[in-house]
Amino acid sequence: MNVQRSGARLTRLEFFKRTVIVLAVALAPVLLWFLFDVVLIVVGAVLVAILLQLLADPFSRWARLPESAALLIAGAIIAGAIGGAGYLFGTQIGAEMKDVLRRAGEAWQAINTQLQASDFGRLMLAHIQGGSGFSIPGFISSLFSISASFLEAAVVTLIAGFYLAAQPALYREGVSKLFPHDWRAAADDTVDHIGDALRLWLIGELMQMAVIGVLTTAAVWLIGLPSPLALGVIAGIAEFIPYLGPIVAAVPAVLLASTKGTDALLYTALAYLLIHQIEGNLAVPLIQRRMVFIPPAVMLLGIVAILFVFGSVAVVFAAPIVVILYVAVEKLYIRERLGEEVTLPGEESE
Repeated sequence: MNVQRSGARLTRLEFFKRTVIVLAVALAPVLLWFLFDVVLIVVGAVLVAILLQLLADPFSRWARLPESAALLIAGAIIAGAIGGAGYLFGTQIGAEMKDVLRRAGEAWQAINTQLQASDFGRLMLAHIQGGSGFSIPGFISSLFSISASFLEAAVVTLIAGFYLAAQPALYREGVSKLFPHDWRAAADDTVDHIGDALRLWLIGELMQMAVIGVLTTAAVWLIGLPSPLALGVIAGIAEFIPYLGPIVAAVPAVLLASTKGTDALLYTALAYLLIHQIEGNLAVPLIQRRMVFIPPAVMLLGIVAILFVFGSVAVVFAAPIVVILYVAVEKLYIRERLGEEVTLPGEESE
């Protein structure tokens, strides 16, 4: 009798455990939806921590400095670079940004006036604006506007990034404790591979941003467009968002070129097209050969899916989130579950 009661008790306990697991899995997407802003801050903090460790690594490895001192130097380098750039170029870039927005607004108004003169043009404007008062200069300006909530999130992200960089093992162990003992080895391995993937991805992105920024600045300067430095900065920053960023960066340049005549407009469109052909066919393959390679369709569809579900606020960190999900699926499902041989980030040099 006692054996039967014990068996029934164990059965109820097992049923309760499985019910809790099913509820947790079902509620996870809902929780993710409500806490997605926190997810973005976490991803940003991880990227900040990786950047700090990348800069600190030469000081700790070659100069034999303590890890804390190397991180302080890395933080000082980042702060000095930002402050120095703001001091040396801030006034010029700020003035050029205002000039870009002013000229883009004037160009948009001229185009809008010409379109209003014909039935077909008015039809196009109706579809573009949709009765919402949309304007391209306003859209561009909103992309670079800074709100108080954004500054708060940026400060929290930076501080959290410093904490993560200072004690990565502590937080890695904390993540591991969230899983049962049997799963902790796989969880640790997965976290390591995701960290390697984000590090390699970030290096590749910084290289691509630098290349595109320099090429764009040189191209628009040769064409004779005003504010070439601002256009180069816009192109470099926008490169952080794959596929969508270059389109956004090209809009102000094309609007500025339209005020300079047909030749400038054609040269500008050709220059941006050529730069991104060089990027897509030369720079990106060479960089990704040693970095993280994700099939372009997977990256594009992943970014679109994240934007569709969570809105435009996710656009900044959509690409690293895709990297995280891609590596996790390859590690936990394709390798562990299906038993397929796949090469994960960090294993190429082993």
